[in-house]
Amino acid sequence: MITPSSLPGLTYWVKTFGCQMNFHEAERVSGLLEAHGLIPVATPDEADVCVFMTCCVREKADTHLAGQVSAMASAPTPPSGRRTVAIGGCIAQRDAENVRKSMPRADIAFGTQALPRLPELIMRSRAARAGRLFVDVEEPYDAFSSDLPQVRANAWRAWVPIMYGCNNFCTYCVVPYVRGRERSREAEDILAEVERAKATGAREIYLLGQNVNSYGHDLEGQPSFAELLREVARTGVDRVRFTSSHPKDLTTHTLDAMAEEPAIMPHLHLAAQSGSDRILKAMGRRYGKADYLALAREAHERVPGLALTTDLIVGFPGETEEDFQATLDLVDEANLQGAYTFIYSKRAGTKAANMPNQVPSEVTHARLERLAEAVQRVSAQAHEKLKGSLVEVLVEGPSKRAAGILVGHSPENFTVHFPLPEGADAKTLTGTIVDVDVKDARSFYVQGEIAGDAR
Repeated sequence: MITPSSLPGLTYWVKTFGCQMNFHEAERVSGLLEAHGLIPVATPDEADVCVFMTCCVREKADTHLAGQVSAMASAPTPPSGRRTVAIGGCIAQRDAENVRKSMPRADIAFGTQALPRLPELIMRSRAARAGRLFVDVEEPYDAFSSDLPQVRANAWRAWVPIMYGCNNFCTYCVVPYVRGRERSREAEDILAEVERAKATGAREIYLLGQNVNSYGHDLEGQPSFAELLREVARTGVDRVRFTSSHPKDLTTHTLDAMAEEPAIMPHLHLAAQSGSDRILKAMGRRYGKADYLALAREAHERVPGLALTTDLIVGFPGETEEDFQATLDLVDEANLQGAYTFIYSKRAGTKAANMPNQVPSEVTHARLERLAEAVQRVSAQAHEKLKGSLVEVLVEGPSKRAAGILVGHSPENFTVHFPLPEGADAKTLTGTIVDVDVKDARSFYVQGEIAGDAR
């Protein structure tokens, strides 16, 4: 049995790659380690224990992870005289047995449902000879990561998972294989977590799931996602957001909840992935371009001031110039005001990995640039409309790139930059809501000045 005295005085550092769910789980890792006596530090050089929370959806994340883990070999000796390196999350779940080959500096590989057992793995690893890899990717864990202690990265925002896993098995996606099938949390547990977060300073609640629209389908007697949204909004929290949404499951009831509950922000992230019917069918997405456009029109009509954003993949096997043009057209036709754009990444174990006609790298990179330009143009048009208006902004803190500038997000999730008022304190303003008078618009953000008092 691991107790809080089992790992006394060790220091730890966590690095996170990937989606919001990974960031939530990193907060749970921090909470769990601190509950067992570990102390957080700001850099890996100071840490006795380094934990990497990983993502295997894109190849780029694999490459970054391997480089950072390799750097551990030349890092200064930590305070305890020995550094333990743990690889967690999706890469560990997918490929734990190969971690030793690709990342020989790793000591622990723990999967997506093995978070509660991390302290025990650390203790076992530190008691054993250096160079041994401890692996735990066992699936049967009948609780959720949200049941574990938590240290929030930001007091003003709380990630709240409502479900885990995915049943869709899109042909390019590895998530169902590393996260498992859909499992919804009980609504009363979700609402209790929201209330706790609100009581400890959270102004914004972010509901998480691989496909939040499927919430409750696996539990008898639970509310629909739209009903859950309304219940969360009525807790009195200032802002409610959610991700991700699959087009095949988006309902009018969800759009109506967004329109009728002031706390639910007018931002919908609805992953399209492609604008080509042929490619969408090959992806296994179960909707066509016309279906997506109909949803986009309904969403814009029902939710005043809605900002619609998406995910788009370039270079899926067999994608032709005509297919790609259909995706470019979708950006304008659906009024997509932002997009995460990705080059198709072959993932072992998925159907798409064995499809013929893989698109050459030089073609995909050229297409990605053209797609990014199209998205930036539509985004800039949306930002331009905000000039001269007052925008309500949740202040998230100082800019990492410009001294004296604060950053936050509007209800539509647009990034807003504004100078720190003379005599004001950035720490005091962080986590407050202010009105910003928008003076200028760029492709990636708008900028202005605070008008009035923080609240």
